Amino acid sequence: MNEHVNSVRLNGLNVQAALETIAAIKADKSLARFEFRARNRWIDGGENRSTIKDFYGAGREDDSRMSAFEFTNGEPPVLLGNNEGANPVEFLLHALAGCVTTTFILHAMARGITVRELQTELEGDIDLQGLLGLDDAVSPGYEQIRIRMHVKADCPEKDLDDLLAYTQQHSPVCNTVCRPVPVIIERAVG
Repeated sequence: MNEHVNSVRLNGLNVQAALETIAAIKADKSLARFEFRARNRWIDGGENRSTIKDFYGAGREDDSRMSAFEFTNGEPPVLLGNNEGANPVEFLLHALAGCVTTTFILHAMARGITVRELQTELEGDIDLQGLLGLDDAVSPGYEQIRIRMHVKADCPEKDLDDLLAYTQQHSPVCNTVCRPVPVIIERAVG
């Protein structure tokens, strides 16, 4: 998967590199398998810190990142924190926004659509009775998440509507949030 500096770019993406990546995956489906990783350390109260650096993809361990990305999770005072950082459910909205945006841009490029502007607003509703264990009938997670995308692109409105629907179906984070995904939590021994 070579990088072509002089290749045509659409929406900031290298079209030739995208075509080469797709061809490589078609030729060897094992290249499509990725394993992403995060590590987290509790600091105090509701504050904890996640680091993200290494991952496996395209048939090997990635070595492109010289240092880890660091994210501080916190809570607002009303949830017993000191605003050390966004809280985890806000990070989920951030992850969802980022993935939907990237998926939209990627597939717009694949369809030859030039995107001029894209802004996304997300809102999610949570009833804390679930988190606090006050009512077992109340889910501790989001009850609903609403995504509103403001798009200006060089294509008919129908093409934008088709692209939005396709984005919802193919965004990895949106797909993960929209369907049950097995999550295994275990205590490390030793």
